[in-house]
Amino acid sequence: MPTNILMPALSPTMEKGNLAKWLKKEGDTIKSGDIIAEIETDKATMEVEAVDEGVLAKIVVPEGTADVAVNEVIGVIAGEGEDAKSVSAPAAGGAAPAKAEAPKSEAPKAEAPAAAAAAPASAGGSRSFASPLARRIAKDAGLDLNAIKGSGPHGRIVEKDVEAAKAGGGAKATPAAAAAGAPAAKPAAAPLASGPSDEQVKKLFAPGSYEEVPHDGMRKTIARRLTEAKQTVPHFYVTVDCELDALLKLRGELNAAAPEKDGKPAYKLSVNDMVIKALALALRAVPDANVSWTDNTMLKHKHADVGVAVSIPGGLITPIIRDACHKSLSQISNEMKDMAGRAKARKLKPEEYQGGTTAVSNLGMFGVKDFAAIVNPPHATILAVGAGEQRVIVKGGQPAVATVMSVTLSTDHRAVDGALGAELLAAFKGYIEKPMAMLV
Repeated sequence: MPTNILMPALSPTMEKGNLAKWLKKEGDTIKSGDIIAEIETDKATMEVEAVDEGVLAKIVVPEGTADVAVNEVIGVIAGEGEDAKSVSAPAAGGAAPAKAEAPKSEAPKAEAPAAAAAAPASAGGSRSFASPLARRIAKDAGLDLNAIKGSGPHGRIVEKDVEAAKAGGGAKATPAAAAAGAPAAKPAAAPLASGPSDEQVKKLFAPGSYEEVPHDGMRKTIARRLTEAKQTVPHFYVTVDCELDALLKLRGELNAAAPEKDGKPAYKLSVNDMVIKALALALRAVPDANVSWTDNTMLKHKHADVGVAVSIPGGLITPIIRDACHKSLSQISNEMKDMAGRAKARKLKPEEYQGGTTAVSNLGMFGVKDFAAIVNPPHATILAVGAGEQRVIVKGGQPAVATVMSVTLSTDHRAVDGALGAELLAAFKGYIEKPMAMLV
């Protein structure tokens, strides 16, 4: 029996991806473990690994196709003894078994029959072929998928089809259909506030005075997540100034003492590496601030996993230094350099940028004095780091010059209130101004 290759879910939140490249062509023999395709998510380019053997009989979704829904059939493998030329693309709702596996990144695997991509049988026994996102929207809106015509591949019902049905007021589920389905869903939450429409904005500028650059997947994801965060997370901000002279002196001494490896220093510490370590140690010292908020519980983390915002073409990504409080400065430095390089090439694995318990956003290298960052759930805190600059301060009642860095901690006030945030910043400031404590 032919085996369908499904678009894999490379992260828990992935709903769509771009099929960037096929590494096998129709007629090629495939062995379990072969890399057969490359998938682009909003954050990275990942490899798809075959979990079945046979011949690639049919490429259903050509390379370069954007916004392919998770669990959509992208190809078909002919099994042993089957004529690959006689295998055709699956019909909507086809029930041939299919497996798909995420790449070696240990991302979640999508492994199921092709029928899993179709909606459950309705009360009348018919099937609707819909994407998971479309099915969820239809369920929340009380719409009957069997009454919606799909515009996707092979008649698949996609998000825009359900939205059109909602706007038109049709396709409402009948009482019988509702009774045959799952328990009634909770009322949908009120939609987030939205800004002016495209046309309203364009009318403010003269025709021809601008160029339209479509949003890519990363920019859409950043916009959605940060809008949700700013509208649903009550932000609170705390700022302190930290003297850097002792830290800069220690950094210079540590770099000068670095052993050589292959003719190069084994490490080269940056101020940002020391900021990561100081924040991790501060969270260990103030464990009540190392938390994540959920509606029913507070998740109190046992490790300080520090995400670091890295600018990449089209947006940013936040690779995570796991258990940073227990790693040496040289480990943090080398790990950060490696992940920053792979982040720019979009080669990070999902587990390297998802999760974490806090984050650092450093704009000091751009000369920014201070700023406030947006908390990115599930984090409850994020530290915005400004530039170190020489300022006149008062010491012992006398003016003196010191190198000073302003940092602002943004907190989710549901989880970390003002006093707790101030305690965390005080611990951070202590490590920055007495950096030898980071070495013991």
